[in-house]
Amino acid sequence: MARWPAAGRCKSRLGKGIGLVGAARIQRRLSEHTLATARRLGGPELVLAVSGLGPRGARRWGHSLGAHRAVLQGEGGLGSRMARQLARAFGEGARQVLLIGTDLPLLERADLEAGFSALAGSALVLGPASDGGYWLIGLKGHRPSLLSGIPWGSADVLHRTLERAAAEGLETALLAQRSDLDRALDLEPWLGRALDLEPWLG
Repeated sequence: MARWPAAGRCKSRLGKGIGLVGAARIQRRLSEHTLATARRLGGPELVLAVSGLGPRGARRWGHSLGAHRAVLQGEGGLGSRMARQLARAFGEGARQVLLIGTDLPLLERADLEAGFSALAGSALVLGPASDGGYWLIGLKGHRPSLLSGIPWGSADVLHRTLERAAAEGLETALLAQRSDLDRALDLEPWLGRALDLEPWLG
């Protein structure tokens, strides 16, 4: 899932710290990195779910990034948009799905391989994020109620999702915790200094 990297239309919280143009450039690089990493898996179908573009623009962007195809995220909050993509994938016959965003500069092929490996023994896989959310969700079978009623954007997202999974009797596996990139201070681990943006903005 990715937002079109246009100034003022993506990474609003990051833009408050480094400027809208810089935030958009980082979003572009993050999208390129995420899709390049996912392509290294080889086998699974790679679908780019786009926000901020129409159908034709989404298809062009997805093609340029090497996705097998691109679809629109649609309207609504994060939970609704995630649930829509999961419903679409399982409705099209997928047996297992990994859903990720484009907020991890250090995402590696091994992270995605770990997600698919964990799905071999669990119905739900979550990659915890340091802010209380998660950077990956993997499902083996459609669970439409799993994402409803979650306080998206809060520090309780992971905890509440685990509670919901337990209530539904889902065996859950957790991957390694990662830090995503949402605010200017989040740049520090990746770039050394929060204002040292040249490697990403060039």
